[in-house]
Amino acid sequence: MSSLALTLLYLLAAVLAVVVCRTLKQPPMLGYLAAGVLIGPHALALASNSEGVRHLGEFGVVFLMFAIGLEFSLPKLRAMRKLVFGLGLMQVVLTMLLSFIGLMLLSRFVGRVWDMSWQTAAALSGTLVMSSTAIVVKMMAERAELETEHGRRVMGILLFQDLAVVPLLILIPALGGAPDKLIWALPLEMLKAAAVITILLTGGQRLMRWWFNLVARRHSEELFMLNLLLFALGLAWLTELAGLSLALGAFIAGVLVSETEYKHQVETDIRPFHDVLLGLFFITIGMMLDW
Repeated sequence: MSSLALTLLYLLAAVLAVVVCRTLKQPPMLGYLAAGVLIGPHALALASNSEGVRHLGEFGVVFLMFAIGLEFSLPKLRAMRKLVFGLGLMQVVLTMLLSFIGLMLLSRFVGRVWDMSWQTAAALSGTLVMSSTAIVVKMMAERAELETEHGRRVMGILLFQDLAVVPLLILIPALGGAPDKLIWALPLEMLKAAAVITILLTGGQRLMRWWFNLVARRHSEELFMLNLLLFALGLAWLTELAGLSLALGAFIAGVLVSETEYKHQVETDIRPFHDVLLGLFFITIGMMLDW
């Protein structure tokens, strides 16, 4: 199937999914996932190569988290530090601990069917800790729950989960290696992640404000939009390069822009992008499900 035909198939699936879900008064996200399952390689096999569109769909996650970041100013983010580093840390540690104990008990009592080492149980419990930021935030945004008390708590947990990606990415491969390497690698990577976030939230704010003012003086909507795309995708790429997630970098970019006078203009400009691209992202997730 050619790239054009594949793109048309995705768009047709997205349109039909939204129509059906709106008719049934269900979230469009469910329709995107169902459409992905149907056209994917494990069902009708209409589209077998989803790699290219999956990368396109990741842009949707970036724009979604960027838009969420626009709603969080730096003072609000500082006020959430107890939720992020308190509630978020508790959720990650308790979930991982309980999952590990449960998997080890399951392995002991149902060993013939479910036999695993403690290293495998630790790695699997690390994956059970994580939630999909894109899916959870999209559902809360549709229900207008982001500004509620439970919405802020959920955002605090999701932000800490994005930070927890760093130690988990170090921990899981190290389970099969020498323990002494883990002792040095984990603190070093955590220090690097903290330094990147601190630099972006402090020094990045002045630089970003100066640059956006410089671009705005050119009175070009095209230039402003190109600069916005460069800024959001650039910070997402930098955090991924530092071992963090794309979503966290995009969120930080949104927080920085929210401190400027261009916040409302930016919200209007990016809305068509993140809604459409996020739909493609959910379709590709559906295509990966092997029933």
